[in-house]
Amino acid sequence: MWTIIEQIFPYAIAFTIPLLITALGGLFSERSGVVNIGLEGLMVIGAFSSAITVHFLNGVWSNNTAVLWAGILAGMAAGLLFSILHAFASINLSANQIISGTAINLIATALTIFLARNITGSGNIRIKSGFSPDTIPVLSKIPVIGDLFFTKTYPTTWFILIILFVSTFMLYKTKFGLRLRSCGEYPQAAEAAGINVRSIRYAGVLISGAFAGLGGAIIILTYAGEFTGTVAGLGFLALASLIFGQWRPLGVLGATFFFGFASTIANVSQVIPELAVIPPIILKIFPYVVTLIALVVFSKSSQAPKAVGEPFDSGKR
Repeated sequence: MWTIIEQIFPYAIAFTIPLLITALGGLFSERSGVVNIGLEGLMVIGAFSSAITVHFLNGVWSNNTAVLWAGILAGMAAGLLFSILHAFASINLSANQIISGTAINLIATALTIFLARNITGSGNIRIKSGFSPDTIPVLSKIPVIGDLFFTKTYPTTWFILIILFVSTFMLYKTKFGLRLRSCGEYPQAAEAAGINVRSIRYAGVLISGAFAGLGGAIIILTYAGEFTGTVAGLGFLALASLIFGQWRPLGVLGATFFFGFASTIANVSQVIPELAVIPPIILKIFPYVVTLIALVVFSKSSQAPKAVGEPFDSGKR
C-alpha cells in the first residue's frame, strides 16, 4: 500500500496545483460577490496562450527555462484580459453571472480551437519540452515526508504554494482583503464606508482570470505537453473545490488535493499493476462521481458569501 502511495503522490501533487490556483482565483472573485463559472474557459485561454507563446519562442530564445516562464506569464495575462468580459457584463451591465460565465466557457473553447487550427493547421499545439520535475537534495532525505513532498516536484508547485500563502495573508491581514470580503458579504454597507464596490469586484474578477489562466498554463507546461482545446473539466472541479473548501484558502488547498488525488487515480491507474485490475471506465468517472457526492454532502452546510451572485445596486438597503 505504501509503495502505491509513493508512486502516485508526485502525480497527485502535479494534478492538484492547477486545480488549486484556479480555485484560489474563483475564491477571490466569489469573495468579492461575483460568481465566476467561467473558470473552465479562462483555463483554456491560459493553456492556449502559454502553448502558442512557447511554440513560437522556442525558435527565438535559446534559454528554455526563460521560454517556459514567458509561457506562464502569457497564460496569466490572457486569462486576466479575457476575464474583463465577465467583469464588464457582471458588474457594469448587471448581467446574470451564471449566463456570462457560461458564455466565457463557450467563447474560449471555440475561439482557441479556431485560432489553433489556423496557426498550426491541426488544432493541437505541441510544445517540445516543459518543466522537468526535480528532487530537492536535502529535504528529500526527510523520512516519509521527503519521499512524498520533495521528490519529483515541479518548480511551479512551489511558485503556486507561495501565491497561496501570500493570498491568505492578503485576504485576512490587509485592507484590500477586508474590503474584498465586505463587498461579498454586504456591499451596501461597504459603499457606505467609502469603498468603491465596483472597483473591488473588478479586482476580484481580474485576479480570478489571471489565476485561472495560470492554472491552464501549468497544465500544458508540466504534465500535458500539448494543447488540445480542452482542460477536461478541471475548471468545474476547481469550482467544486471552492464550495467543498468553504471559500477559505486552506480549505480550498485540502479540497483540491482531495480531487487531485482522485484525478490521479483515474489517470495513472493503468501503469500501476495493483490498480490496473479495476475496469478503466470506473476509474475514469471516479473523480467526477466523488465530486458529485462531496457537493451533495457539503452543500447544506456551505457558507458562501451572502451577496455572491447578486448584481450591486447602490440604492438597495
